[in-house]
Amino acid sequence: MDSVLSSEHLYLPGTVTRSAKILVAGHFGAGKTTLVSSVSEIPPLTTEEPITQASAGIDDLAGLPRKTETTVAFDFGRRTLSPSLALYLFGTPGQSRFTPFWEHLFNGALGALILVDTRRLQDSDTVLGLFEERGLPFGIAVNQFEGAPRYDLDEIRGALALDDDVVLTSCDARDEASCIHALIAFAEYLHRASRLEQLS
Repeated sequence: MDSVLSSEHLYLPGTVTRSAKILVAGHFGAGKTTLVSSVSEIPPLTTEEPITQASAGIDDLAGLPRKTETTVAFDFGRRTLSPSLALYLFGTPGQSRFTPFWEHLFNGALGALILVDTRRLQDSDTVLGLFEERGLPFGIAVNQFEGAPRYDLDEIRGALALDDDVVLTSCDARDEASCIHALIAFAEYLHRASRLEQLS
């Protein structure tokens, strides 16, 4: 696979030889919209709407004091990693009531980078289950929220009962470089697993 250049080196869309649809998934408030917006080389499409009283008792805002909007359909962005690969990123909605919409997003996806928040780690179980049921490859990125507990990645792997071959990394969804690092790690895993072929 080509060496991936830094965010300062972007390629013209017409020069890229392959593209891949990757989901950016995770529980409610995990940072999916922020990650897609941080890495997208095009103006990202977001479908965030204000959280209203209608969600009271449905969406758990515990630990999310500053969250005022939520994704109601999906987010979309594009990131070119090398002359041979561009990722089309689809951020999923986080609330369980929007899970049926995920069926549309699964179509054509090669896998997903799943964001988790150590303050709400148990909320990841449902999301992980959806991908395990479908046999769709996924990697995990621990979103390092300010003030959130920090754990060794091995502890996170054990807490989530992840297999040894599941890609596990960390990032700050606000930071372009760390998010790209997480995407690269997952893309390299897909390449090794022959999900992404002829990239070099």
